[in-house]
Amino acid sequence: MATRVSYPVEVKMKVIKMRLAGIPNKEVMDRLGIRNVTQLKVWMSWYLNGELHRLEQPVGKQYSFGKGPEYTSELEQVKAENRYLKQQLELPKKYKELERRCR
Repeated sequence: MATRVSYPVEVKMKVIKMRLAGIPNKEVMDRLGIRNVTQLKVWMSWYLNGELHRLEQPVGKQYSFGKGPEYTSELEQVKAENRYLKQQLELPKKYKELERRCR
């Protein structure tokens, strides 16, 4: 049985930014040492569906539907919400950029 690898949130966000910048999966995997291409696709899916709380969950931990992680402090919760809102503002800009590249 294979060992599960847990990647920090920073690595996951770096993957998402690189993929949105148009860098191929293989290159992202080589640069960041990620073993499985499916993992990249799952993270992108979560990002595009607005499920950013899932990027912070531990390996194998599945939260109940509609619930995010438990925060240890109010500051941590506010930081996570701030990060989510910033990403929501960036997303339309990135879609426009991708649309221009496809033409």
